[in-house]
Amino acid sequence: MTNTEQRTGRGRVWWIALGAAMWGLDGVFIVALLHHFTSSQIVFLEHALLFFFAAPTLLWKWRELRRLNVGDWLAVLFVAWGGSALASILFTAGFTYGNANVVLVMQKMQPLFAVLLAAWLLKERVPRGYWILLPAALVGAYLLTFGFHTPFSQSRHGAFVGALFALSAAALWGGSTVMGKRVVSKVSFPTMTALRFACALPLLLMIVLVEHPDWSGMGRAFILLPVWLNLLFQTLVPSLISLLVYYWGLDGVRASYATIAELAFPATGLLLNWLVLHQTIRFGQWVGFAVIWLAVLQLSRLPADRTDSHGRKPPQVDSFAV
Repeated sequence: MTNTEQRTGRGRVWWIALGAAMWGLDGVFIVALLHHFTSSQIVFLEHALLFFFAAPTLLWKWRELRRLNVGDWLAVLFVAWGGSALASILFTAGFTYGNANVVLVMQKMQPLFAVLLAAWLLKERVPRGYWILLPAALVGAYLLTFGFHTPFSQSRHGAFVGALFALSAAALWGGSTVMGKRVVSKVSFPTMTALRFACALPLLLMIVLVEHPDWSGMGRAFILLPVWLNLLFQTLVPSLISLLVYYWGLDGVRASYATIAELAFPATGLLLNWLVLHQTIRFGQWVGFAVIWLAVLQLSRLPADRTDSHGRKPPQVDSFAV
């Protein structure tokens, strides 16, 4: 691999971090929409609007779809259904049934699932320096959530159920990073983004219909201009543009690297909550914020080529081809 390719691969870590940071805009602006729609309805409406991007993109790039085998299509469904819909539902259910602090701690295990799955399914090997950055990033994520406080001082009633839901969500999100890496190595990043949106839409529609929504109430919300402006912003920036940037970066970066760069999402969300919603941030959380971004900085300096610690490239094995 040439020096130029090395620099390009390292630079794409920052594109992943940028895409993930844009996800943090969602939490600030979604608050107003929650006065009119449920969270699942908002996600469905975003995907319905995103279909106007997905449909022409898939028609334009239809030849790329012939590169995908059955295993690749299963990976697409894993990302679209697991990462976009089911993980969010499980994570929310964790807060309903269990201790919120336990749920947040369990969700921080997402990078571990991504690293293990990347090693198993993609045969990724990482340099020794990565194993210093991974625990540092996990500590940073913990501090970002709780600061220097102990999160388990509250009642543990229902903690096991909540932890189970949160771990399931973390596994789905971590797996989505790995599955997305698998697919984006065969198709362009616009195609991968379009596949994610298009394949998630039917499942999201079924989820909304099961909820028996108040259609008349939703109709009244659509006559309000601020609702449309907010929904369009949510659709274009935290959803479409962020994922285009994210998948462009993912095409040149290991999945195990990407999962650390994705921690830019909660870091940015914390900062925006402080700036826009005026939420208090403790000193320990600022420390976690700094640790995460330092981890991303160091990550961008690690070797970008897919070699193991002895300089050998791993074999190109399709671990779950069908």
